[in-house]
Amino acid sequence: MERVNHLLQRLLGNQRFKQRYEQMKRYILEHPDVQPFLRAHERQLSADAVDRSLMKLYEFIEQHGNCRQCPGLERCNNMLPGYHPNLVVNGGRIDVEYDRCPKKVQHDERKRQESLIQSMFMPREILRASLSDVDLNDDGRIKAIRFAERFVAEYEPGKKMKGLYLHGSFGVGKTYLLAAIANELAKRNVSSLIVYVPELFRELKHSLQDQTMNEKLDYIKKVPVLMLDDLGAEAMSSWVRDDVFGPILQYRMFENLPTFFTSNFDMQQLAHHLTYSQRGEEEKVKAARIMERIRYLAYPIEITGPNRREQNI
Repeated sequence: MERVNHLLQRLLGNQRFKQRYEQMKRYILEHPDVQPFLRAHERQLSADAVDRSLMKLYEFIEQHGNCRQCPGLERCNNMLPGYHPNLVVNGGRIDVEYDRCPKKVQHDERKRQESLIQSMFMPREILRASLSDVDLNDDGRIKAIRFAERFVAEYEPGKKMKGLYLHGSFGVGKTYLLAAIANELAKRNVSSLIVYVPELFRELKHSLQDQTMNEKLDYIKKVPVLMLDDLGAEAMSSWVRDDVFGPILQYRMFENLPTFFTSNFDMQQLAHHLTYSQRGEEEKVKAARIMERIRYLAYPIEITGPNRREQNI
């Protein structure tokens, strides 16, 4: 420390350096970002304490200036990206503390909500869907949104609550509605899982080889809110229907775990799809058993409208 002080004294003895130092000191102490703080704490801070804190004040000016010209969180120029500086008095001297800026708070909240929305085989961008962005151009969407808002407001773990069975043509926004509901639930700290059904069943078949199927199946059974997307798009074998899909629905019925579905089939068409196995066997009773569970778990609503995927091409 003595060597540093000695060096500083030598530099201050240099007239040119002294002029630059005084110029910088005047710039710092007269800076409009610093002046209000110095006036508010003038009784707490001696002139010597202010002089010893010039580097901290300069740090604040630079970092605060970066915040004023913020290019966005991803291109933040501050030493701690996403944090803005605050001047404080600490032990009789000036210090700089950092807090999350509003953009960082918003970003972290979005990440926290996304962490509550788990997904399997779903595009990540769909998980930012919002009910406020859903077009209210048909009765089905209006019914679905009203149902969803009531569901989110009244949800309690263990409470018997029906989900939705959203059915309609390709690209009318059924999956988007599910993701929007998941986002509303995340705002209330309720976790959910959105699963693309055809890939789920393929994954479970493959997991027979590495003996992880029971673990995965158990996880899907027990998630607080389960959303099964595109039911009926898979090639339904008897094994999948009776040993995989059926137990999932049965468990969720008994445990009062809300379950949502989307499908291109209405319930009558889905019953037909479930009746015939890949080998062409007709199994009406087994299909009826599955349909009874779906009807117990979910309220059907038809979603109509143009194919939005074609409109975006």
